[in-house]
Amino acid sequence: MKSVFSERQLLHTPSVELSDGAMVPAVELPSRAEYVRDRIREVGLGDIIDPVAFGRTPLERVHAADYLDFMEGFRALYEAEGRSGEAFPFVWPTRGLRADVTPRHVDGLLGRYSFDAGTPIGPNSWEAAKVSADTALTAAKMVAEGLPNAFALCRPPGHHAMTDRFGGYCFLNNAAIAAQFLRDNGAEKVSILDVDYHHGNGTQEIFYERSDVQFLSLHADPAVEYPYFLGYQDETGAGAGEGYTRNWPMPHGTDWSVWGASLDQACKDVADFGADVLVVSLGLDPYEKDPISKFKLVSDDFIRAGERIAKLKMPTLFVMEGGYAIDALGVNCVNVLSGFEGG
Repeated sequence: MKSVFSERQLLHTPSVELSDGAMVPAVELPSRAEYVRDRIREVGLGDIIDPVAFGRTPLERVHAADYLDFMEGFRALYEAEGRSGEAFPFVWPTRGLRADVTPRHVDGLLGRYSFDAGTPIGPNSWEAAKVSADTALTAAKMVAEGLPNAFALCRPPGHHAMTDRFGGYCFLNNAAIAAQFLRDNGAEKVSILDVDYHHGNGTQEIFYERSDVQFLSLHADPAVEYPYFLGYQDETGAGAGEGYTRNWPMPHGTDWSVWGASLDQACKDVADFGADVLVVSLGLDPYEKDPISKFKLVSDDFIRAGERIAKLKMPTLFVMEGGYAIDALGVNCVNVLSGFEGG
């Protein structure tokens, strides 16, 4: 299996994040990608190639132009205010405030274009996010041109990023950008299977009213887990998209017996949908030792997951999402990809 990755994705280097009511050391670190890259090389999974630059056009197919303008120009505005280091939002246009205005001050802009306070923007975050999106697009292009599968080693991740808001460590929705690119390049229908521990709220929001992109998500119950306000079982799509979204929220302590059964159901939905290509939002944080997860999958379970997805026998693009047990991340990620190739 060919993989796509650029060292420039390591330029986003958050030092702290707001979590559980305190500023704590960041967990979405550059080393996450390095461990996966090194494991790919160690087992000889396949070539790792550099991404190609695609420009803004594919990003604008998913994200609002004003949001992209904000992300691209934010750092200059921030530094013009005499600020340095990492930027965090702290005020949002919630109920009772106006959501139809766009402030000019950096703090107002941060609130307008975010949905949580846990995702710092550093000096090089935008560059890393752009290259991460190019990584997904390069891998998607290879699949669109006939390669049966590919792995986009995306970092920073993307599935929480919404049409015009960042959050959950995500700035650009790599999986959604790749899915839209595949639609624009010959695929009539695309399925997105999100197996991250946290619900892919951004991906769901982007495609919620569409019938050409199916979104299926296995994740922790949002009643007790981030992102709290999306990912419930009764969310099934709206308008033309009714019936094309499905969520499997699961309780803390979920192991393979429950998680694997949910994966079986999701794979059946993929087969019934009849998509031309599958995009897998590959989160490895269901792992039992992940510091921000309360699921109980073990490393061998990720092999089983890859094998099950392979039974669909369809072109498949894997896009890296979360996973924060860094020492085991490379093994768990490559277990999925190796299980897929051997399935």
